[in-house]
Amino acid sequence: MSLTVRFHEFGGPDVLTIEDLPVPEPGPGEVLVRVETIGLNRAEVNFRKGRYIEQPRELPSLIGYECAGTVESAGPGVTGLAAGQPVSVVPAFSMREYGVYGERVIVPAAAVVVRPERVDATTGAAAWMALLTVYGALVDIGGIRAGDAVVINAASSSVGLSAIRLVNHVGGQPIAVTRSSAKRDELAGFGAAAVVATDKEDLVEGVLEATGGAGARFVFDAVAGPGVRDLARTVAPGGLHVIHGTLSGQPTPFPGVERMSAYSMRSYTLFEITKDPARLEKAKGFITAGLVSGALAPVVDRTFPFSGIADAHRYLETGTQVGKVVVNVG
Repeated sequence: MSLTVRFHEFGGPDVLTIEDLPVPEPGPGEVLVRVETIGLNRAEVNFRKGRYIEQPRELPSLIGYECAGTVESAGPGVTGLAAGQPVSVVPAFSMREYGVYGERVIVPAAAVVVRPERVDATTGAAAWMALLTVYGALVDIGGIRAGDAVVINAASSSVGLSAIRLVNHVGGQPIAVTRSSAKRDELAGFGAAAVVATDKEDLVEGVLEATGGAGARFVFDAVAGPGVRDLARTVAPGGLHVIHGTLSGQPTPFPGVERMSAYSMRSYTLFEITKDPARLEKAKGFITAGLVSGALAPVVDRTFPFSGIADAHRYLETGTQVGKVVVNVG
């Protein structure tokens, strides 16, 4: 038997229930993982509420994209993975079919990354969702180069902090945007080359000052909504505005016509990368190397016990965390 989290109805954190269920056998192309740590993501909050980009196939539903642990067994046709190997599970599947909130979970082999000895289980569970999001937008799609300036909003989130780390890693200039000047020193300490706190300064003026008037080559936007108009004014001619989240919850206009200059805006989800085997393999190599060196190490805000999974979700929804929320399973 295995303790597993499911929800039988949509709603708040309390709909998450821990149930003792039989351990399934991995089928063709699947792996059974004994979980040590789970990384929480806002996508799972929305999935639990019935507000995600996809709905559960049926209720009760499994939940969870990201974890670390060890391989317990592999199904038919799986190569390169053996019992006892430390691994991370990355979001390369649908939560309609799989979920990683549990002691022992089944996942597709394509979503499993061998975890080097220098990458512990907490790091292995906290890194991948955020770094794949950043890598796909800026490296795979954007082709970021040394010296490129990148505007990063929602900068104190796990994705925002990972963006700061990755941009520094490739020699770029991360410009963090936050609504609170109280976070200025903290974001600078995490590596932001400049911090624009919109509660006390103008967004456009702050970015232009940080870039010597040139503007940024990229905007990495987790918020969207009407604020894209100001963000568009920070983009250098020929630059790219990538929207990877919709935290504003409001309609998003296209400000390109207002600019009347070369400007591109596109939406993006990490599934562009994780559902393409060749692109995912490149991402795995890039990110693993950065985790081993420490250059892409995630920031962990707080950890919770598995029995406190509802409390962990409740905390995640406050939006006060700086970095990742992690749950310890065993």
